[in-house]
Amino acid sequence: MKVQKTTIDGLLIFTPDVFKDDRGVFLETYNKQLFSSLGLDVEFVQDNQSVSRKGVIRGMHLQAPPFAQGKLVRVICGAVWDVAVDLRKTSPTFGKYFALKLDTENNSFFWIPEGFAHGFVALEDNTIFQYKVDNYYNKDAEMSIRWNDPTLNIPWQTVSPIVSGKDQQSTLFKDFISPF
Repeated sequence: MKVQKTTIDGLLIFTPDVFKDDRGVFLETYNKQLFSSLGLDVEFVQDNQSVSRKGVIRGMHLQAPPFAQGKLVRVICGAVWDVAVDLRKTSPTFGKYFALKLDTENNSFFWIPEGFAHGFVALEDNTIFQYKVDNYYNKDAEMSIRWNDPTLNIPWQTVSPIVSGKDQQSTLFKDFISPF
């Protein structure tokens, strides 16, 4: 498996070796030894999955400490434009985002540690998105930043976004007080 650092410290892209033959495809989706070798002492406690129509935007979500979550995300079917925003106040990239396409062609996984808001847009109908998290969800710790925040100016790769009412009411970045 290849590991690629991004322009924002802490965000990592994992690209697995994919073995194809007449039976189909095999790939490794997680390896604790690899994570440990990278200094990531992660214990995943919950797996989540969503199915979305083309144009659905989910985000920008995060959990406040002590319920903050690191996430390992991937696409099982379809494609997404995946985005993480750095909310670590002392980071030189505070308020910056990193985005990439995740799909069943590249089979990549994206590691998003605590201290980031996360969201994605489905680029195809019936996109199945899965993520492993290292802390349990807590409704009272839920936070979000508006997906179309003008300060962040994220290029969402869709002309017809479908966004929940809850996500439409999220906090603007200029008003967001980061707990990290």
